[in-house]
Parts: sequence; structure tokens; C-alpha cells
Amino acid sequence: MAKRQRGNGEGSITQRLDGRWMARISLGGYGKTRRVDTLYGATRDEVAKALTKTLRDKDTGKTLGRKAPTLATFANTWLTGAAAALKPSTHDFYRDHLDHHVLPLLGRHRMDSIRRRHVVALIRASRQKGLKVNTVRGIVRTLSVVLSEAVEQEHLDSNPALNVRKHLRQGSEAVPEPDPFTAEEAHLFAETARQSFARWYPLVLCGLRTGMRLGELLGLEWGDIDWRARAIRVSRSYVRGRIGSPKNHQRRTVDLSPQLRGVLRLYRRQLRATFLANGLPRPEILFPSDEGTRLDDSNVRKVFTRICEQAELAHRSPHDMRHTYASLLLSAGAPLLYVSAQLGHANSTITLKTYAKWMPKTDARAHSAMLDDTRKVA
Repeated sequence: MAKRQRGNGEGSITQRLDGRWMARISLGGYGKTRRVDTLYGATRDEVAKALTKTLRDKDTGKTLGRKAPTLATFANTWLTGAAAALKPSTHDFYRDHLDHHVLPLLGRHRMDSIRRRHVVALIRASRQKGLKVNTVRGIVRTLSVVLSEAVEQEHLDSNPALNVRKHLRQGSEAVPEPDPFTAEEAHLFAETARQSFARWYPLVLCGLRTGMRLGELLGLEWGDIDWRARAIRVSRSYVRGRIGSPKNHQRRTVDLSPQLRGVLRLYRRQLRATFLANGLPRPEILFPSDEGTRLDDSNVRKVFTRICEQAELAHRSPHDMRHTYASLLLSAGAPLLYVSAQLGHANSTITLKTYAKWMPKTDARAHSAMLDDTRKVA
């Protein structure tokens, strides 16, 4: 038989035969119209807190008895409604994490029953799959966004997916670091592209000289270049076949180096001649496919691998051109704020955290004497 326990001001709390705890609260009415809500939890304390909240809500006049939707129903409804306001890449990011990680494990739970232990269970399950820390962070971030919306809609009092850093750590696992080309490797990579992959050389040089993300490079159009000011306006990104804004909506202007300016001017003439020979106008896209459409990023990655192989360099991804740009500039003494602005980081702290090891080292002891009074004392 279920064991009934009472606590001061808690009402009636019962432990079920299956070990779970429950509490019942009257929502009003009499006889056959009497309405009762049942609260469940894994511990007595959890049910007591839920009961106290429900009684408080009842006293303040809130409508009770409405069943919260499951996480699967809530998340899918929210994501469908938010699609128009999200960047395509962000929408795909959430969709992928929900479908493959969050919902298979937690989707059946009601929104008002999600607790910290569920978030921790998701983290542990993700780590057991062998996923990297950054991937797990992305999964938790996706869940956190959904739970924040649930707080807004009063399904939850707080977001249990916040402040879970300690659960993301795992032993002595190394923190991933950028792996840029050295100056010599960058030169060899660019030269190999120029000599053996001429069509791709302008894109490669643009990546190495501007630090743009691959999606930003593929989103460039000729009208984005200010030839007189020697600058390129970064205002769009092409990711997974869709146009969107740059990451974090950080539209910016990057400098156009003299070498890159010359290469792009020659490339523009060659591109016009190639398309005119086929009876087509030159496309407005800076780096088009043979048909004049935007390039698919997977094709770029494949070519990137082939250039590395030909140059006999360790494999890098196109994003490493961005790391190369930042590390070489900082190593040469470029101001941190300048590099951060060129990269389009939300703030210079991100730049410093990512690239601090490439900043020139100085003798710290030399700074200790900077404030000394060197005037002779009579």
C-alpha cells in the first residue's frame, strides 16, 4: 500500500509502489465536476516544491490543470514558428541536434518536468557516443534555447540547462586549438593552388588575406568590392545552399591587400572572357561554379584536401585559412582590436582567447621599471 506522508504546509504527498512520489491537488468543483491535478516526481522534495508552487499559483489566480506539452511537441512547434526569424544555418543547427540527440532521449518528458538531472543525463549520453566537447556544448545550447522559451511561456520557473560547465568537462581531454599554416606553409599552399589549381587560386588567396569564413567567401559578389578604398564588404554568408547574414549578424568591412586586389582584378577579366566565350554574361557571384551558380562548400573542401596533398602539407580545412590569417597578423604585431574587427568577432576577448599563443611575447620584467623615476636625485 502506498505510504502517505505530510509536511508542514505541503498538503498530501504519497510514495507510489513503483518508488515515484506524487501529490494531488484539488482544482475546484464538487461531486462529478470536481477537478484534481496529480504531480509526480522522483523524490519527495521535488514533489513538495511542485506542490508548493501549484498552491501559490492557485492563490494568485493562475489557471491550473493545463497539461504541459512534451519536450518533443514543444520543441518542434517552437522551431517551426521560429524558422522565419532564424538564420538557415542556425535553424539547421537546432534541427540536427534536436532530431539526433535531444528528442530521442528526452522528447517524451513533459516540459514542466524537465530538471537538471535530465540535462546531465543528456550530456553523459552524448559523451558516451564519443562526441567532442564542442559538439556536446552545441547540443546543450540547443536544449537551453528551447527551455528558455519554456520559461517565457511559464512551463518552467527556470532554465535547468544553464551553468552546466562542470558537467561538460571530462578528465584531461585537451581543449581543441586552431591549427593554422605557418608563413612558409601558407606561401607553399597558395603557390600550389596558383600553379596546379589556377581556378581556385583567387578564392584561396582571398581566404588567406582576409580571414573570411568559407560561407562568407562563397557569399561574396563583385558589388561588395570597393576598389578605390581597397576594401570588401562582408554582408552575407552562403551555408548549406542558403543565403544568410554573417555569423552573429556581424556585417563588416575587411581590408583588401595590394596583392589580392591585383589578383582579383585579373581574375575578373578572365572570368568575364570565360563566360562570354560560352555566350553567358559574367555572374555577379565572385566565386561561381561553371554554371554561374554559387559553389557548394563540400566541393571546396575536396579541392582544399587535394591542394594539401599536392603541396605535401598536413591536412587542413578551409577554416584554417581564417586561423592562418589571424595567427600571422598577430605574430607580426598587428593590434588585437584590428584583427578582431577584421575577423568579425563580437568582441576582442574571443580573439584573445583563441589566438593568444600567437601574440608576441615580451619580457615581463621590463615592464616593472616603466614607472621608475630615473631623474637624478641631488
